[in-house]
Amino acid sequence: MDVAKRPLEQNAMNRFVERFTSSIVTALGCFDRVIFKGYLPLRSEGQLNAFVDHGLKIRRKDFLPFVERQSQTLVEYAQNLAQLGGVPYLHLRGVHSKEKIVRELLQQRPTGEGLVAVLCAMETCRTVKLLHGQQRPRLVFAPRPQRVLYCYFLDPELGLIHVRLQTWFPFTTQVYVNGHDWLARQLQQHRLGFVQLDNAFTQLDDPQQAQALADRFPKLPWTAILQGLARRCNPLLSQPWLGGGRYYWVIDQAEYSTDVLFRAREQLALLYPRLLEHACLHFAATDILTFLGRRLHPCFDGEVLTTCKKDRLPGARIKHRVQNNWLKMYDKFGLLLRIETVINQPRAFKVRRWCTRQGRRQLLWLPMNKGVANFYRYREVAQASNARYLEALSVVEPLPATAQELDRLSKPVRFRQRRRRALNLLSPADLELFRAVLLGQHRLHGLRNRDVAEHLFARPAANRQEARRRRTRVSRLLQLLCAHGLLAKIPRTHRYRVTAQGETLMGAVLYVRYKALTRELQEAA
Repeated sequence: MDVAKRPLEQNAMNRFVERFTSSIVTALGCFDRVIFKGYLPLRSEGQLNAFVDHGLKIRRKDFLPFVERQSQTLVEYAQNLAQLGGVPYLHLRGVHSKEKIVRELLQQRPTGEGLVAVLCAMETCRTVKLLHGQQRPRLVFAPRPQRVLYCYFLDPELGLIHVRLQTWFPFTTQVYVNGHDWLARQLQQHRLGFVQLDNAFTQLDDPQQAQALADRFPKLPWTAILQGLARRCNPLLSQPWLGGGRYYWVIDQAEYSTDVLFRAREQLALLYPRLLEHACLHFAATDILTFLGRRLHPCFDGEVLTTCKKDRLPGARIKHRVQNNWLKMYDKFGLLLRIETVINQPRAFKVRRWCTRQGRRQLLWLPMNKGVANFYRYREVAQASNARYLEALSVVEPLPATAQELDRLSKPVRFRQRRRRALNLLSPADLELFRAVLLGQHRLHGLRNRDVAEHLFARPAANRQEARRRRTRVSRLLQLLCAHGLLAKIPRTHRYRVTAQGETLMGAVLYVRYKALTRELQEAA
């Protein structure tokens, strides 16, 4: 089997990949940047004061000098760690790109694995301070400038990672990993050829096996991996006063990308501007919510923003933001089209888990938290989001609708032993019908009679008789679209879905009417 065909079969349901099969080499879904955070089990101020009073058994006013000594211990340990590893320890002042510094160090002194560098910077982080009261002082959490350590490693499994450690209590730890670097190590172990540029693959000898390996990333024993990295940088975790020193790990940010690799730069260069323009002009707030698996609810109090940066190097980028979650599209190296979902606020999505309701243990769909146990669900949500976005772009370019196919819509057809009228491709009424059924909010669950009626009629029905007439009229219109093969009834429901042919033909008609024809009229004027 041709290598280029295997990933296309895996993504057979994706209309974008199917549409541009002749131009696409492969498509790969993989986690990109993932940031984990580890917290000690002292999240509230009550737990903090109880820990000092009963755990450490010291006066509260003596806790800050005690913490200051521990901070110095961490800094000295990091300096010794760098000295033993023969790597630089750099104290940074001002604004610096830490990744750039580390990349330059790796170019100067290439290394296979192990510690690369230790960086120290002053940053404002959450720590503790003492508040004096009338009876007894109390400790509270508050932001404070402090030294923060960045330990960069070349891990034999994870690739280039870093561990960020706050040197003041509660010693919050952050671990940065990159799914593409991990996948590159896995491909090497399985002796599969690839070409990697930065955080993307521009060539894969076995894309199907690469996708199977990428799907294993969220299933790794992350709690054990992260705890081991934290102990490697924080010697205080082994001291008795921390009571075992186990962190509670959460996913602070996760990026999941779907990379579509094109055969030639010229093919993507011709297509990408049209994709960018379509996403800017045609994707409304309801569409963006639909891509992320949500619907516009009357109680929704967030905002949906779309920004497009065309002066960004090396290429333009469009970013859709829903509250604190993002959906992005950009090109890399002129060969890759990347669709990326970034999850910062997972409670906007649901996960199925056990809970107790009314005294009974039930398995329900509940808001998803940041726990590492939900990593698999992060992948499911982001993968589906990227697929919907690509599917919505599948009608853009090239326009595969030929003149013969459009002419066919302009002729009457037989449907259920009845004659159905032709479609008028320049009629405002039929064009508005096309727009109503192509709304992005219908992609998740299909569309109903009432959904189309809400779009076609600006005002609510005055009475029941008027509402009945509207339903009857919309039913005839939906059957008309079914007769021409543009809609299909979803079995055992009252819903319809737009067919692949419907996406193509109706999208082509709307493009010609509202884009190409409008542009020609403007140029003529």
